Amino acid sequence: MKDEMMTVREVCTELKGISRRTFYRWRELGQAPQAFKLPNGELRVWRSDFNAWLNARERATA
Repeated sequence: MKDEMMTVREVCTELKGISRRTFYRWRELGQAPQAFKLPNGELRVWRSDFNAWLNARERATA
């Protein structure tokens, strides 16, 4: 299966509509999924990294 890049907007939507501000705050605190910056300055998150991050959060609260 091919991995896909997610935009910050897509990540926020998947997390039931958290704000972009919340996402960037989580990044500052080191609590957001791993992201990388494109040459134009926009951030992207690999779907596999997002899923791994989400799974880790689920295990931490179980």
